[in-house]
Amino acid sequence: MKGLFRFAALCAVSLPLAGQAAEEPRSGPVYVIPVNGVIERALVYMVRRGVNDALENHASAIVLDMNTPGGRVDSAEAIIQTISSLPIPTYTYVNPNAISAGAIIALGTDRICMAPGSKIGDAMPILLTPFGGVQEMPESMEEKSVSYVAGLIRATAQRKNHDAKLAEAMVRRDMEYSIGDEVISQKDRLLTLTNVEAERMVDDGSGAKRRLLSVGTFNSLFDVVEQAGGPGAATVRLEIAPEERLARWIEMFSVLLLAGGVLGLYIEFKTPGFGVPGVAGILLLAVWFWGHHVAGLAGSGELILFFAGVVLLAVEIFLIPGFGLAGMSGIVLVILSLALAMVQHPPGMPAFSIPPTQLVQAAHNLGFVLALSLVLGLVLARILPRTEAYRHLVLAGDVAANHGFTAAPQADSLVGLRGRAVTKLRPGGIADFGGRRLDVVTRGTFVEPGAEIRVAEVHGSRIVVETETLPGPGAAAAGDSVNPKPERKHG
Repeated sequence: MKGLFRFAALCAVSLPLAGQAAEEPRSGPVYVIPVNGVIERALVYMVRRGVNDALENHASAIVLDMNTPGGRVDSAEAIIQTISSLPIPTYTYVNPNAISAGAIIALGTDRICMAPGSKIGDAMPILLTPFGGVQEMPESMEEKSVSYVAGLIRATAQRKNHDAKLAEAMVRRDMEYSIGDEVISQKDRLLTLTNVEAERMVDDGSGAKRRLLSVGTFNSLFDVVEQAGGPGAATVRLEIAPEERLARWIEMFSVLLLAGGVLGLYIEFKTPGFGVPGVAGILLLAVWFWGHHVAGLAGSGELILFFAGVVLLAVEIFLIPGFGLAGMSGIVLVILSLALAMVQHPPGMPAFSIPPTQLVQAAHNLGFVLALSLVLGLVLARILPRTEAYRHLVLAGDVAANHGFTAAPQADSLVGLRGRAVTKLRPGGIADFGGRRLDVVTRGTFVEPGAEIRVAEVHGSRIVVETETLPGPGAAAAGDSVNPKPERKHG
C-alpha cells in the first residue's frame, strides 16, 4: 500500500555494477521508463509510478530510455531522489541525447549506456522566459544557480561512483578537466561527450584502466535490456498516462486548490447548515488529493485519514449539537492528511522514516496555505457584502411583526386544548388533537403513546404539553373542537 501504510524493506544503496549486471541473470522483468522530451513534473509522476511498479513486481533492473534536451532542475532532482537508493540496478540508455537535466539524471543511475552517435553533457543552468526563450541571468544569480547545480551533479555522481570532476565540468565552463597530462575538456567550454569519447579507456591514477563514463555503445534498447536482465529478459515499457498529464496541471495550481478548499470548509463552519461553501471546499480538496495521489505522494493512508476527518466533521455538523471532540478530531485528521500528502515517499523507503527536512517543508507549505486561506477569508468578508449577489442571499433590514412578518405561526389559541400522544414523548414527539397532528414537547417527563395530554404553554412554534385525565361521560370528547370557545353565562 502506498503512502502512510506502505512498508518496504530498505536495502543497501546500489554499488558500482561493472561486471555484475550481465553475469548475474535475474528472473524478473526489466522495466523500461522513457525519459523523452522536456523534463517536467509529469515525467516525475511517471518515473515514480514506474519505480513503484518495478519494486512490486520484483523487477530485475530499471532502464531509463533517454532522449531529452533538458528541463527543470527541480524535476530532475525529484527523479534522482526516486531512483538513487533502489535495491535493484538502474541503467540509462542515452538514445541519442542526455543534455542538461538529462545528464544529471543519467549520472544518478548505476550504469550509463549510449547509442551510436549519442551525446551527454552541457548541464549549465539557464533562465527561460515564460514564452520559452532563453533569458540572460544577472551575474550574481548565475553564480548562485551554477553553484547549486554543480553541487547537485557532484553529489549525484559520487553516489553512483562516477567521476565527480567530470560531472562538474558539464556545469562550469570556467573549469578545465584533465586526466593526467591529457586535457579532456578545455577551460571556457562546457563538457559534452559523444558515445565514443564517453566509453574510452583512461588511467584511473593507480595504473589501472577504466572507462571515462559509459560502459559502452549499444546498437539498440534490446541490447541494453539483455545487458541489464540477461538473455531473454522480459520487458515492461511504461508510458505517460492521461491522468498523469492532468495531475501536472493540478500540481501547478495546487496552492490555490488547497487554499480554496480550506477556505470553503472554514466558511461552512461559520455559517449554519450545510451549503455551497462546504460542497465547494470538499470538491477542491478532493481534486487536490486526486492530483497528489496520481503523483505518488498521497497514498491510501493519507486518503483514509482525510475521509475519516471529513466523516467526523460531518458527524459534528449534522448529528452533534455545538462543536466538540468529534469536530476537533476531524480537523486534526484533515490537517495531518494534508501535511503527509505533501511529503514524497521514496520507493524502497519505510513510510515511517520520512526525512525531517521534508516534514519541515510540508509544515511550511501547509502554514502558507492556511495563512493564504485566512487572507482570502478577510478579503471576502470585506468585499462580499458590497456585491449584488450577496444582497440576494441575506436580509438587508429588519422584518418586524408590525410589517407582517413572524418567525413562527401564532398558536396561543392552542392553550388548554386536549388530545392524546401518538408517539412516545421523550420529551418531544407527536400528539393528535382531534385529527390535527402537532409536534409537542413535555416539561421533561416521558409520556407513553395514547396518554391524555393538555396544551399548557405555547412559545412560537414550541408547544408544551402536560398529562391530564380527561373528564368522564357527558363531557366533551377530546378533539370536539380544535378551538374551543369559553361558555357564555346569561342572567
